[in-house]
Amino acid sequence: MTDRTGTDATPIKTAITSEDGVDLSIIELLFFAYRDFTSDPDQILAEYGFGRAHHRVLHFVNRMPGLTVAELLDVLQITKQSLARVLKQLIDTGHITQVQGEYDRRQRELYPTEKGRSLALALARPQSRRIRAALGSSSATEREGIERFLKAMVNPDLRAQIDKLPGNASGNEDGNE
Repeated sequence: MTDRTGTDATPIKTAITSEDGVDLSIIELLFFAYRDFTSDPDQILAEYGFGRAHHRVLHFVNRMPGLTVAELLDVLQITKQSLARVLKQLIDTGHITQVQGEYDRRQRELYPTEKGRSLALALARPQSRRIRAALGSSSATEREGIERFLKAMVNPDLRAQIDKLPGNASGNEDGNE
């Protein structure tokens, strides 16, 4: 059977396995963990007509108030066009405010409003509870190992962004409600 592109479209009826040289166990755990990690915030975001892009913007603006649009683009690794719509919605709904740079008037610094801070916390709390439950009886050493693993998953040239976060992203301030 050949499809429109001229390639063989014969169905393969066997599953990919670890014998194919891929770490399916970790890949699948990451897929399922991400699905469930984002499910609670997704429900809250839907009430506002927002999506995951709004969540990411709210998160980083709340973690680094005064972040410039250029810095946010760098952290999110998205285009200006992708950010523009999301940022406009968050500004128009009063979740984020934009201030002209103090030293460079061309820069736009982003700050959360009280409404934006409240929503960011509402989104983070169920994720924090899920993390706390998953870590359960893990020791500090085991937690450090998990953090090292996750940081190692980030592209090496972008890992410095993690170190710029308040509390160095591995500070204990992040798990508290």
